[in-house]
Amino acid sequence: MHGRGDGRSVPRARGLTQRAVRVPVRVLGASSATAAWLPDGTARAFLLEPFADFLALERSAARPTQDAYGRDLARFVGYATTHGSDAPAAVPAALVRNYVYHLKDLGLAAASIRRNVSAVRTYYRFLLGDGHVVRDPTERLELPRRWRTLPAVLTVEEVQRLLAAPTLDDPLVFRDRALLELAYGAGLRVSEWITLGVRDVLLEDGLVRVFGKGSKERLVPIGRPAIAAVAIYLRELRPKLERGSGKGVLLLNARGVPLSRMGAWKVLRKYVTAAGIGKRVTPHTLRHSFATHLLEGGADLRAVQDMLGHVDISTTQIYTHVDREYLRSVHRQFHPRG
Repeated sequence: MHGRGDGRSVPRARGLTQRAVRVPVRVLGASSATAAWLPDGTARAFLLEPFADFLALERSAARPTQDAYGRDLARFVGYATTHGSDAPAAVPAALVRNYVYHLKDLGLAAASIRRNVSAVRTYYRFLLGDGHVVRDPTERLELPRRWRTLPAVLTVEEVQRLLAAPTLDDPLVFRDRALLELAYGAGLRVSEWITLGVRDVLLEDGLVRVFGKGSKERLVPIGRPAIAAVAIYLRELRPKLERGSGKGVLLLNARGVPLSRMGAWKVLRKYVTAAGIGKRVTPHTLRHSFATHLLEGGADLRAVQDMLGHVDISTTQIYTHVDREYLRSVHRQFHPRG
């Protein structure tokens, strides 16, 4: 699909000049201000529109993910063409490695660099799967370890203090206990806290049904404390909050409407302060803590991957970390020469 030209010209590889076009908005994101300019024909040569279709239709990627990957791919294609590659099959592994350092030189944060690399990897897996290329130049690509930042986590003792912080002095104590128990007990993203439906909490089965990124459904076990907290909230408080505007959502605010993202943040900050926890704690901190405590307790990485809702286990490996002493103890216990 062709974009509309505006007379602006961009030199393409090999010294030729073509009319510049905007890559389709559905490839690069909804904002025209962030759309990248590529030489006419480059988007077609690099199969950006079929890749966009793949993300939307086959991967069922959320719209923000589609937009971000589109922008990241446009940046990558621009770099590749200015360094002598006029098609995806012509991109060598060395160019991809240099591109990662180029992103670092641009001042991108580590998380943004990882997302760019993820976009390029996903792109080449798509091309390889459809037979457009015969090799994947990202296959052995690794990020320098010094760029990777380990997520902050709470200790088990800090989590216990946080979960014990809501007291009966607060009129919303039962809701807040349910929120905190579910957030930590099921490793939920904040977007999953606030969209969880009443029917998604399967108390008799000890499960919660979660719709994560890309509307992917997963079932996550919850323990007895979370089951009890939710059961009490559903029996004692939620019927009083519900005034016809709850839309079936589990967690409501004092006005009887679904709790907002900002509202959830405020609830968490309130109890972090009450628990006397000095470190910065975000909703993702509870998710990191959930995963880390499972691994430290001996859980299988694949099981943690499923509970977190990660498609690629490499995401779980970055997202969680196990302390070195635990790894040493596992080696001593199980390795014949430990």
